[in-house]
Amino acid sequence: MIPQQIEPVSALEATYKAREVEGVLDLYFFRPVGFRLARFFAKMNMAPAGVTLLACLFGIIAGHLFYYRDLRTNVVGMALLVFANALDNADGQLARLTHRQSREGRIVDSLADHLVFVSIYIHLTLRYLIAGASPAILLLALAAGISHALQGAAADYYRTTYLYFATNRSRMELDSSSLLRSNFRSLTWHHQPWHKFLLVLYLNFTRQQEMLSPNLRKVREAGGQLFGGQIPIWLKSRYKSLAGPALKWWGLLMTNIRMLVLFALLFISQPIWYFWFELIALNALLVYLIIRQEDMADSLLEVAVRWRHSA
Repeated sequence: MIPQQIEPVSALEATYKAREVEGVLDLYFFRPVGFRLARFFAKMNMAPAGVTLLACLFGIIAGHLFYYRDLRTNVVGMALLVFANALDNADGQLARLTHRQSREGRIVDSLADHLVFVSIYIHLTLRYLIAGASPAILLLALAAGISHALQGAAADYYRTTYLYFATNRSRMELDSSSLLRSNFRSLTWHHQPWHKFLLVLYLNFTRQQEMLSPNLRKVREAGGQLFGGQIPIWLKSRYKSLAGPALKWWGLLMTNIRMLVLFALLFISQPIWYFWFELIALNALLVYLIIRQEDMADSLLEVAVRWRHSA
């Protein structure tokens, strides 16, 4: 019998979190472009955090350009936002390429992503207020922004849990609010103000995730308690078969779909509908996915408990 040949992972694919959690646009555009940028920044000896800040700067400027009711100016903003997204891919790829992944890097990256969309929301709101829109648009934008934050938190929680249980590409530590709270208390504002500030942001983010997905939180905790982080093959296979089909739907709650919808609405000078897209379409999808995810997590938890009793 001829042994099966295992194809080596390409240098590009080695910088993915995992191929199955990458969207189509990421796989065929943002990841290849980000990889080239990452290699360039590696030669320049630039830190991943520096690339994150650069992406944030371009994204904030892009948000400002959406304030103007001039399509050419908006198109420049679109180009800058695409470049910012490529840089946002590059910072993580650079971290994996140079083995400089860290919790602090993930927090700064998440904070930068939020600041980019805060700029977009603020400038779209000002665009309509200056044109004489009702002040009620402030409430609309705020509700859409909160929805955006919750959708992103839930999607991130689902993806990181999938990486932990279903792939060999990531053995990252799964942070919990209890662990982060302990870490937070061990720091002092006097000696480590920056680290403590980042940790309080991350702690609040993790609390949101756990609040939205209590059953999935229990599954994550069970993975550590029952298996010590070494997920058995049978559970990995079961998790992958149950969770894998929903990945493409969770991907719709990430940056790319928002960006494409925003661009389409800017081309027809109706970006206000972007807020309604967040509030109605994406929130409906979020509710559906959370219900589906929690049912899946509950069934996995039952299997894990039965395994513990029979072991």
